[in-house]
Amino acid sequence: MARIEIRIELKKGVADPEGKNTMKTLESLGFEGVKSVSSVKVFDMELDMSEEDAKKAGEEMCRKLLANPVIQNYKVIVR
Repeated sequence: MARIEIRIELKKGVADPEGKNTMKTLESLGFEGVKSVSSVKVFDMELDMSEEDAKKAGEEMCRKLLANPVIQNYKVIVR
């Protein structure tokens, strides 16, 4: 049994409207000193396989479904 975390974030230079809107709302609520906000998608998975196979499976999942390689970077972490 293996647990992996898949973290997907936008590449540098790609617009992040969710992060931008969150930052504007935080500022309008009076939160000061917030320099930037970025949206990140995280998938936490438990897989019935070895850690090495789980990492490979997570990377394949990203390539086939979870991430858009044109605008997103992904990272698979074995927990």
